[in-house]
Amino acid sequence: MSLKRSWLLKERVVLDQPSEGYRAGLDAVLLAAALRLNKPDERLLEAGCGAGGALFCAASRLSEAHFTGLERDSAMLELTASNIALNNVAGRVSVVLGDVADRSQHLLNGFDHVFSNPPYFRPDAIQAVHPGRQGAYLADVGLEDWLKFMLHTVRPRGRITLIHRAGELARILGFMESRFGEIEIMPIRSRRGMPAKRVIVTGRKGLRRGEVLLHDGLVLFDGPDQPTARAEAIYAGGALSWNQEDLN
Repeated sequence: MSLKRSWLLKERVVLDQPSEGYRAGLDAVLLAAALRLNKPDERLLEAGCGAGGALFCAASRLSEAHFTGLERDSAMLELTASNIALNNVAGRVSVVLGDVADRSQHLLNGFDHVFSNPPYFRPDAIQAVHPGRQGAYLADVGLEDWLKFMLHTVRPRGRITLIHRAGELARILGFMESRFGEIEIMPIRSRRGMPAKRVIVTGRKGLRRGEVLLHDGLVLFDGPDQPTARAEAIYAGGALSWNQEDLN
Protein backbone atom coordinates (compact mmCIF):
# COMPACT_ATOMS: atom_id res chain seq x y z
CA MET A 1 0.00 0.00 0.00
CA SER A 2 1.44 3.36 -1.06
CA LEU A 3 1.13 5.90 1.74
CA LYS A 4 1.06 9.67 2.06
CA ARG A 5 1.50 11.53 5.33
CA SER A 6 -0.94 14.28 6.28
CA TRP A 7 -1.63 16.45 9.32
CA LEU A 8 -4.84 17.59 11.00
CA LEU A 9 -5.64 20.09 13.76
CA LYS A 10 -2.76 22.41 12.87
CA GLU A 11 -0.33 19.45 12.91
CA ARG A 12 -1.43 18.18 16.33
CA VAL A 13 -2.48 14.93 14.61
CA VAL A 14 -0.39 13.06 12.05
CA LEU A 15 -1.79 10.38 9.74
CA ASP A 16 -0.30 8.01 7.25
CA GLN A 17 -3.08 7.33 4.75
CA PRO A 18 -3.33 5.54 1.40
CA SER A 19 -1.96 7.84 -1.28
CA GLU A 20 -4.90 6.96 -3.54
CA GLY A 21 -8.57 6.77 -2.66
CA TYR A 22 -10.38 8.15 0.35
CA ARG A 23 -8.46 10.37 2.76
CA ALA A 24 -9.82 11.57 6.10
CA GLY A 25 -10.39 15.30 6.27
CA LEU A 26 -13.05 17.80 7.25
CA ASP A 27 -15.82 15.36 8.19
CA ALA A 28 -13.48 13.52 10.55
CA VAL A 29 -12.41 16.78 12.19
CA LEU A 30 -16.02 17.94 12.64
CA LEU A 31 -17.13 14.59 14.05
CA ALA A 32 -14.28 14.55 16.57
CA ALA A 33 -15.00 18.14 17.60
CA ALA A 34 -18.67 17.27 18.27
CA LEU A 35 -17.91 14.62 20.90
CA ARG A 36 -18.54 15.46 24.55
CA LEU A 37 -18.11 13.52 27.76
CA ASN A 38 -19.99 13.19 31.04
CA LYS A 39 -16.84 12.17 32.91
CA PRO A 40 -13.14 12.20 31.99
CA ASP A 41 -12.40 8.46 31.85
CA GLU A 42 -15.19 7.40 29.50
CA ARG A 43 -14.72 4.66 26.91
CA LEU A 44 -15.47 5.67 23.32
CA LEU A 45 -15.81 3.52 20.21
CA GLU A 46 -15.53 4.67 16.61
CA ALA A 47 -17.47 2.40 14.25
CA GLY A 48 -15.53 2.23 10.99
CA CYS A 49 -12.39 4.12 11.98
CA GLY A 50 -10.45 3.86 8.71
CA ALA A 51 -6.94 5.23 9.13
CA GLY A 52 -8.02 7.01 12.31
CA GLY A 53 -8.80 10.58 11.26
CA ALA A 54 -11.68 11.14 13.69
CA LEU A 55 -10.22 8.73 16.24
CA PHE A 56 -6.95 10.60 16.71
CA CYS A 57 -8.51 14.06 16.49
CA ALA A 58 -10.87 13.06 19.30
CA ALA A 59 -8.06 11.53 21.35
CA SER A 60 -5.99 14.70 20.94
CA ARG A 61 -8.69 16.86 22.56
CA LEU A 62 -10.21 14.40 25.03
CA SER A 63 -6.93 13.40 26.59
CA GLU A 64 -8.35 11.56 29.64
CA ALA A 65 -10.75 9.32 27.70
CA HIS A 66 -10.07 5.86 26.26
CA PHE A 67 -10.75 5.08 22.60
CA THR A 68 -11.29 1.97 20.49
CA GLY A 69 -11.44 2.01 16.71
CA LEU A 70 -13.34 -0.77 14.94
CA GLU A 71 -12.47 -1.46 11.30
CA ARG A 72 -13.25 -4.39 9.00
CA ASP A 73 -10.37 -3.86 6.53
CA SER A 74 -7.38 -5.68 8.02
CA ALA A 75 -4.84 -3.72 5.94
CA MET A 76 -6.38 -0.43 7.04
CA LEU A 77 -6.42 -1.66 10.62
CA GLU A 78 -2.66 -2.27 10.49
CA LEU A 79 -2.21 1.26 9.19
CA THR A 80 -4.33 2.65 12.02
CA ALA A 81 -2.25 0.71 14.53
CA SER A 82 0.92 2.31 13.16
CA ASN A 83 -0.76 5.73 13.40
CA ILE A 84 -1.32 5.08 17.10
CA ALA A 85 2.46 5.03 17.53
CA LEU A 86 2.89 8.15 15.39
CA ASN A 87 0.52 10.05 17.68
CA ASN A 88 1.92 8.65 20.96
CA VAL A 89 -1.48 7.47 22.21
CA ALA A 90 -0.77 3.76 22.69
CA GLY A 91 -1.84 3.83 26.32
CA ARG A 92 -5.41 4.92 25.62
CA VAL A 93 -6.21 4.20 21.95
CA SER A 94 -6.58 0.70 20.52
CA VAL A 95 -8.05 -0.86 17.38
CA VAL A 96 -10.01 -4.05 16.78
CA LEU A 97 -11.02 -5.96 13.69
CA GLY A 98 -14.79 -6.02 13.28
CA ASP A 99 -17.77 -5.25 11.07
CA VAL A 100 -20.84 -3.19 11.93
CA ALA A 101 -22.93 -5.93 10.34
CA ASP A 102 -21.83 -8.23 13.18
CA ARG A 103 -23.39 -7.08 16.45
CA SER A 104 -21.27 -9.31 18.65
CA GLN A 105 -22.47 -10.08 22.15
CA HIS A 106 -19.14 -9.10 23.70
CA LEU A 107 -19.66 -5.53 22.42
CA LEU A 108 -23.16 -5.17 23.88
CA ASN A 109 -23.49 -2.03 26.03
CA GLY A 110 -19.70 -1.83 26.15
CA PHE A 111 -19.05 1.89 25.59
CA ASP A 112 -20.06 5.23 27.05
CA HIS A 113 -20.06 6.96 23.67
CA VAL A 114 -20.11 5.52 20.13
CA PHE A 115 -19.40 7.74 17.12
CA SER A 116 -19.24 7.19 13.38
CA ASN A 117 -19.01 8.67 9.90
CA PRO A 118 -20.92 6.00 7.94
CA PRO A 119 -20.61 5.70 4.14
CA TYR A 120 -22.86 8.29 2.54
CA PHE A 121 -24.29 6.57 -0.54
CA ARG A 122 -25.91 3.34 -1.67
CA PRO A 123 -24.15 1.71 -4.67
CA ASP A 124 -27.22 2.28 -6.86
CA ALA A 125 -27.53 5.96 -5.90
CA ILE A 126 -24.42 7.49 -7.54
CA GLN A 127 -22.03 6.88 -10.39
CA ALA A 128 -18.95 4.72 -9.83
CA VAL A 129 -16.27 6.15 -7.55
CA HIS A 130 -12.52 5.55 -7.32
CA PRO A 131 -11.91 1.95 -6.13
CA GLY A 132 -10.00 3.22 -3.10
CA ARG A 133 -12.99 5.25 -1.97
CA GLN A 134 -15.70 2.61 -2.23
CA GLY A 135 -15.58 1.56 1.42
CA ALA A 136 -15.84 5.17 2.60
CA TYR A 137 -18.51 6.42 0.18
CA LEU A 138 -20.56 3.36 -0.82
CA ALA A 139 -22.63 1.59 1.82
CA ASP A 140 -22.84 -2.16 1.28
CA VAL A 141 -24.21 -2.17 4.85
CA GLY A 142 -27.23 0.09 5.14
CA LEU A 143 -27.43 3.19 7.32
CA GLU A 144 -29.93 1.48 9.62
CA ASP A 145 -27.42 -1.30 10.26
CA TRP A 146 -24.82 1.30 11.28
CA LEU A 147 -27.35 2.83 13.66
CA LYS A 148 -28.29 -0.60 15.04
CA PHE A 149 -24.61 -1.29 15.71
CA MET A 150 -24.24 2.01 17.53
CA LEU A 151 -27.37 1.26 19.57
CA HIS A 152 -26.02 -2.22 20.37
CA THR A 153 -22.59 -1.11 21.53
CA VAL A 154 -23.43 2.01 23.57
CA ARG A 155 -24.45 1.53 27.18
CA PRO A 156 -27.90 2.57 28.46
CA ARG A 157 -28.00 6.36 28.83
CA GLY A 158 -24.76 6.54 26.85
CA ARG A 159 -24.43 8.77 23.79
CA ILE A 160 -24.05 8.23 20.06
CA THR A 161 -22.84 10.88 17.60
CA LEU A 162 -22.65 10.65 13.82
CA ILE A 163 -22.07 12.89 10.84
CA HIS A 164 -23.93 12.25 7.61
CA ARG A 165 -25.56 13.82 4.59
CA ALA A 166 -28.39 16.21 5.46
CA GLY A 167 -30.56 14.28 3.01
CA GLU A 168 -30.51 11.29 5.36
CA LEU A 169 -31.68 13.21 8.42
CA ALA A 170 -35.25 11.87 8.23
CA ARG A 171 -34.00 8.28 8.23
CA ILE A 172 -31.65 8.94 11.14
CA LEU A 173 -34.37 10.57 13.25
CA GLY A 174 -36.86 7.87 12.29
CA PHE A 175 -34.55 5.29 13.84
CA MET A 176 -33.55 7.34 16.86
CA GLU A 177 -36.87 8.81 18.01
CA SER A 178 -38.12 5.68 19.80
CA ARG A 179 -34.70 4.58 21.07
CA PHE A 180 -32.87 7.76 22.08
CA GLY A 181 -33.56 10.96 23.97
CA GLU A 182 -31.94 14.39 24.23
CA ILE A 183 -31.52 14.29 20.45
CA GLU A 184 -29.72 17.29 18.96
CA ILE A 185 -29.01 18.19 15.34
CA MET A 186 -26.21 20.45 14.16
CA PRO A 187 -26.50 21.48 10.48
CA ILE A 188 -23.19 22.20 8.71
CA ARG A 189 -23.26 24.94 6.05
CA SER A 190 -20.42 26.01 3.80
CA ARG A 191 -21.61 29.62 3.87
CA ARG A 192 -24.39 31.66 5.45
CA GLY A 193 -27.70 31.37 3.65
CA MET A 194 -26.75 28.12 1.93
CA PRO A 195 -28.53 24.81 2.57
CA ALA A 196 -26.79 22.46 4.98
CA LYS A 197 -25.10 19.56 3.16
CA ARG A 198 -24.04 17.76 6.36
CA VAL A 199 -25.61 17.21 9.75
CA ILE A 200 -24.16 16.03 13.04
CA VAL A 201 -26.71 14.19 15.16
CA THR A 202 -26.33 13.11 18.77
CA GLY A 203 -28.59 11.45 21.33
CA ARG A 204 -28.61 9.33 24.48
CA LYS A 205 -29.75 5.71 24.51
CA GLY A 206 -32.96 4.84 26.29
CA LEU A 207 -33.88 8.34 27.46
CA ARG A 208 -37.39 9.59 26.81
CA ARG A 209 -37.00 13.19 27.91
CA GLY A 210 -36.46 16.35 25.93
CA GLU A 211 -37.68 17.50 22.55
CA VAL A 212 -35.48 17.16 19.49
CA LEU A 213 -33.28 20.25 19.42
CA LEU A 214 -32.39 21.70 16.01
CA HIS A 215 -29.48 24.12 16.31
CA ASP A 216 -28.91 27.07 14.01
CA GLY A 217 -25.78 25.29 12.82
CA LEU A 218 -22.13 25.76 12.01
CA VAL A 219 -21.04 27.97 9.10
CA LEU A 220 -17.61 27.06 7.76
CA PHE A 221 -16.66 30.06 5.59
CA ASP A 222 -17.23 33.82 5.68
CA GLY A 223 -15.75 34.32 2.22
CA PRO A 224 -14.28 32.23 -0.61
CA ASP A 225 -11.30 31.05 1.44
CA GLN A 226 -11.83 32.58 4.88
CA PRO A 227 -12.98 30.19 7.63
CA THR A 228 -15.34 31.56 10.25
CA ALA A 229 -13.94 32.04 13.75
CA ARG A 230 -15.88 29.00 15.01
CA ALA A 231 -14.59 26.82 12.16
CA GLU A 232 -11.01 28.03 12.64
CA ALA A 233 -11.17 27.11 16.33
CA ILE A 234 -12.33 23.60 15.41
CA TYR A 235 -9.56 23.22 12.81
CA ALA A 236 -7.08 24.05 15.59
CA GLY A 237 -8.42 21.30 17.83
CA GLY A 238 -11.24 23.00 19.70
CA ALA A 239 -14.66 21.58 20.53
CA LEU A 240 -17.84 22.20 18.59
CA SER A 241 -20.10 23.95 21.08
CA TRP A 242 -23.58 22.47 21.45
CA ASN A 243 -24.74 25.36 23.68
CA GLN A 244 -27.46 27.29 21.88
CA GLU A 245 -26.18 30.67 23.09
CA ASP A 246 -22.78 30.00 21.50
CA LEU A 247 -24.09 29.23 18.01
CA ASN A 248 -24.40 32.74 16.58
